[in-house]
Amino acid sequence: MAQAQQERAVRTRAALIRAAAEEFDLAGYAGTSTTKIIKRAGSTMGALYFHFGSKEGVARAVMNEQGADLPEPAGRSGLQHLIDFTLELARELRSNVLLRAGVRLAVEQGAFGIQDDTAYQLWITRFKEELIVADALGELREGVDPAGFARVLVGAYSGTQLLSRISAGHEDLQDRIADLWRYFLPAIARPEVIEKLEFGTRGPGTGR
Repeated sequence: MAQAQQERAVRTRAALIRAAAEEFDLAGYAGTSTTKIIKRAGSTMGALYFHFGSKEGVARAVMNEQGADLPEPAGRSGLQHLIDFTLELARELRSNVLLRAGVRLAVEQGAFGIQDDTAYQLWITRFKEELIVADALGELREGVDPAGFARVLVGAYSGTQLLSRISAGHEDLQDRIADLWRYFLPAIARPEVIEKLEFGTRGPGTGR
């Protein structure tokens, strides 16, 4: 009995997160009400407040769980894996509503009184881990700090996706992220490594 209740609670929470992401994606924080969220989820106000405490609470959950269902690119570790992952994020932003809503809320959060960098810190940690592997593989230039560049990459990626969202609805984001890497790689990667990196349809790391 207890297990069935727990499983039901997990399903209810997941449905509320999904519904909230869809509403926030459509209308942002200001244009979304808890009434709209529970109606889309087929749930109750009591369930929303039980799991999240408030509209702000569910917004924080969407922000902080934005990467929960992302696929992991196959292939070798290091810089190529990190490049593949950032390009996969660009693809997912066009179709993954939880990711898209979480990113939108993280960017817009100051407008509704939240200052929470948890989501950004999660991406910094994720990128740093891959850069540490790249460093161990001898792919990075001497003196490149994985933690420092991970912060720079998250900041640059955030700005690039925001511009792409506003100007092209994320339609050009993969190309814009490929451009980002073409400019960053000469500063962080050994020349012989750059020649071997690929950006999918964009070709090798030299941009040819």
